[in-house]
Amino acid sequence: PHYGELDERINAGWPDFEAALIANDKVYEAHIYAGANHGFHNDSTPRYDEAAADLAWSRTLDWFNRHLT
Repeated sequence: PHYGELDERINAGWPDFEAALIANDKVYEAHIYAGANHGFHNDSTPRYDEAAADLAWSRTLDWFNRHLT
């Protein structure tokens, strides 16, 4: 998952979510983007963070290429 550092609501649930992933032996990578807020990848809002969005997209495609091919 990709989370913005400033997204307190989503980040509050991350420890339990990660524990569930681990308990169920799921493959995952987690990335938290410094200074980014919820919806940082949505370019139609003031929260858009182009650098974080580009990096998240690149990491997503890389993960897909490693785990879905």
